Amino acid sequence: MKKLLSSIALLSGLLFAGNLVAQDQPTDPNAPVMKFERDTIDYGTIPHNADGYRSFKFVNVGKEPLIIKEAHGSCGCTVPTAPKEPIQPGQTSEIKVHYATDRVGMFIKTVTLTSNANPSTKVLVIHGNVLPDPTPSAPSNGTSAPSSTGTTAGH
Repeated sequence: MKKLLSSIALLSGLLFAGNLVAQDQPTDPNAPVMKFERDTIDYGTIPHNADGYRSFKFVNVGKEPLIIKEAHGSCGCTVPTAPKEPIQPGQTSEIKVHYATDRVGMFIKTVTLTSNANPSTKVLVIHGNVLPDPTPSAPSNGTSAPSSTGTTAGH
């Protein structure tokens, strides 16, 4: 639990610092602007090897086409896919994210987008908890083990 709280505090600090940097940039009134439905996705508690795909939906509410230059995850287990074509003003699109759910335990990961939007950098967050595999039970296929004499019944 301490590790989770430390991670949340660190992530909050990074997001705050990113917002301060963005405020120092001059604002182009015609620049594209990404407006996300949400910038955090909670996977909840999911089974081991569950579907790790989610998406962040957004609309370009600016006046010029939006070009996403780069999208990268905070580690190799978080793989984002951004649209390659420009997103026109008023057009909706999405950032697809795949988290490798073969990793057991709680996770907090980020996806960082770089674009020609205002602000030019956007950080998205995914978090959740992957449960371990259930304990496998002994096979119950109705067969019996061979006897210690090397013969089986009926032969």
